[in-house]
Amino acid sequence: MRYSTILAATAFGALATAALAQDTPDAPSAQGDLAVTIYNNDQALVQDVRQLDIAKGRSRIEFPDVSARIRPETLSFAADGAGIIEQNFDFDLLTPGKLMEKAIGQTITLIRTNPATGAETRERAKVLSTAGGVVVQIGNRIEVLRDDGLPVRAVFDRVPPNLRARPTLSVTMDSNRGGRRPASIRYLTGGLGWSADYVALYDEGKGTIDMQGWVTLTNQTGTTFHNADTVLVAGSPGSGQSNYRPRPVRPATTRMSPGTETASREQLGDFYLYPLSARTTIANAQTKQVSFLDVQGVAARKIYARTIGWLSNEESAVNVDSAIAFSSSRDQGLGDALPAGTVRFYQRDRQGTPQFIGENTIGHTPMGSDLTLKTGDAFDVLVQAEVEKREKIPAAEWEKSSRYRVIKDGQTVTEIESQRAIDFWRTTMRYTFTNAKSMPVDVDLTQSGLDRGLWSRDYRVVNEDVAGEQVNADRRTYHVTVPANGKRVVRVTYEARY
Repeated sequence: MRYSTILAATAFGALATAALAQDTPDAPSAQGDLAVTIYNNDQALVQDVRQLDIAKGRSRIEFPDVSARIRPETLSFAADGAGIIEQNFDFDLLTPGKLMEKAIGQTITLIRTNPATGAETRERAKVLSTAGGVVVQIGNRIEVLRDDGLPVRAVFDRVPPNLRARPTLSVTMDSNRGGRRPASIRYLTGGLGWSADYVALYDEGKGTIDMQGWVTLTNQTGTTFHNADTVLVAGSPGSGQSNYRPRPVRPATTRMSPGTETASREQLGDFYLYPLSARTTIANAQTKQVSFLDVQGVAARKIYARTIGWLSNEESAVNVDSAIAFSSSRDQGLGDALPAGTVRFYQRDRQGTPQFIGENTIGHTPMGSDLTLKTGDAFDVLVQAEVEKREKIPAAEWEKSSRYRVIKDGQTVTEIESQRAIDFWRTTMRYTFTNAKSMPVDVDLTQSGLDRGLWSRDYRVVNEDVAGEQVNADRRTYHVTVPANGKRVVRVTYEARY
């Protein structure tokens, strides 16, 4: 029988049942009054206050049901009249594989069942090795337990003392008195995390969205936290590790103009706190969702937009971006700071059924911010960018270049090493908009690369069919209205010198 099959069939009685029971939320727990603070960087703070009988003098007390991913060096222990001397964390958990490994050199009982008759035979076997398979000695013969189709169980006489059915922290302390009293432990652990998810129902006719915010908790600590007072922190406190982790990059399909309003939520340093309204049990290997935001009638609008690279000369039209814009400001109806997460948009069809229309991600967003989130590509609205004409204009002037400074007689003098001609280029871009919708649409077209892409010394717009808005040195945006079931051509001429 294969090693994995043997281990899967291993029986270890009530202790195994107890170990499995720890994975269920309703199982008995040694935990006390729990408070859990969860951060965004796979880190959580657990504070556990238990009522314990502490003997006078030196004694050892065990704390089962702590996180299997506890950071022991972060442990803090406090009990009135008692001081900690030593602590140990036993994380070698009771599993079939560990039982077999710890039984090397010991004798166990193998029970084989005859599939035809159901009769059982028992043999005492000494475990010799578990490397690549289970090797045992039965009497004078050596046998490898293999997959021969016969049901086999391994029965152990006892559980090794250093194996635990659940993660256990033990503390050796010295107390100046005996008696029952509260004792608290506090530690950091990995394996607990949370993220925000948003559900937004968009009403195009009213120009509003109804938004719900959900917190998604995940627990991979190996331990269930029972009836915990839970607080979520939007932010990632430094872990003290020296390795550099780059900040997450905001996706190109998300535009955010940061706000300057302070949310009414409690702040801890530079982070916002999102406490859950009631105590909750965070089961191991579980994902849990809890509502933290529910707002109706937030002003929103649809935006069609596209950004064009410099000298784009497209053979065919390209669908523009379809996006939804809204604000997290108080006067616009949302009025909250938004933790990083995913926003999923829905819109009702003719039968009134909400249908999914796209999603996008946001970073931690202060209250009062303006957000524009792409939901997809517009089916009926397209733009084609073409270089209609590009010509070189003869040099109009000479420019002094390659300057350097020298000191002569205590004065700074600028010397000229060479001169060169300045070339001008005149470029006319043609943007062709098409709209197959039965209503006019507005498209925000942004021409990028005017400065950074050209590496030009200077540029200017000498002619444009639609007045543009200079966003920055590199970008200029045109707000173009395209007629229903129609087409519109916009030309813009730029001049740049090198």
